[in-house]
Amino acid sequence: MPKDRKLVMVTNDDSIQSNGIIDLARAVASHAEVVIVAPEQPMSATAMSMTFHKPLRVNKVQKGEFECYAVSGSPGDCVMIGINKILPRRPDLVVSGINIGDNNTFQDVMASGTVAAAFEAAITGIPSIAFSLLVDEEALFALEYDQPDFSGAALFAGEIAGDVLSHGMPEGAELLNVNFPSGVTAATEIEITEVGRRKYTDQVIVRKDPRGRPYYWLFGERLSHFPSKTDADAVLTRRKVSITPIVLNLSGPPSSGLEDLRERVRASVRSKLSGRRLRDK
Repeated sequence: MPKDRKLVMVTNDDSIQSNGIIDLARAVASHAEVVIVAPEQPMSATAMSMTFHKPLRVNKVQKGEFECYAVSGSPGDCVMIGINKILPRRPDLVVSGINIGDNNTFQDVMASGTVAAAFEAAITGIPSIAFSLLVDEEALFALEYDQPDFSGAALFAGEIAGDVLSHGMPEGAELLNVNFPSGVTAATEIEITEVGRRKYTDQVIVRKDPRGRPYYWLFGERLSHFPSKTDADAVLTRRKVSITPIVLNLSGPPSSGLEDLRERVRASVRSKLSGRRLRDK
């Protein structure tokens, strides 16, 4: 592997068997050397879970022209193992995807294994990008037979990754969350967006098994409207490519209300401690 050529790690949460990861790797390979490290089985909605309770296995798998590394763990596990043990050196960029299904709004971003892989890389200081493609709901249940066409999304993904490799991560961003509408083409417009709050309603369906014991299905129906300037509005409503800059800072601003809370708790704790001491005498 040439030392003067950029190095990119490619991962996902749909597993090494997804066409999306191969199309992404091919698109990025025109700009850099690529190494694919991905889960051996689908790991959707695993968020930033890590495997600490059992050992992990890594197997080499040939997918097209790529020798890939299939990991028996989560996307976060793949990033940790890939960066620290598999790749010949620290990568210049980590890309994750192309996910089967969009990852818009906090509901998706905080649950997605695809985005979590980008988070895991960004935490270590490596620029990272998550790519996801909106698909019809019916297609999500027939992936073994008919995977989506990733070609349009891969075209954009390769150029976005190439730009970050050449010019660095845009100022103020630590990772990028990129979502494509279904049927994306070279003519599809790009919008810079912010993370929306909600994409689904919350529903819990209760049923009973043959022994009469309840079991639960977690479900949500997609909302019909989204605030302007958000990722969901751009992709789901107006069918644009969404690029959302994300930073690793979940802290809210300090406020007088927080100072008041601290003082009330401090006074309450001291009062209770004083009362205990009196009772113990």
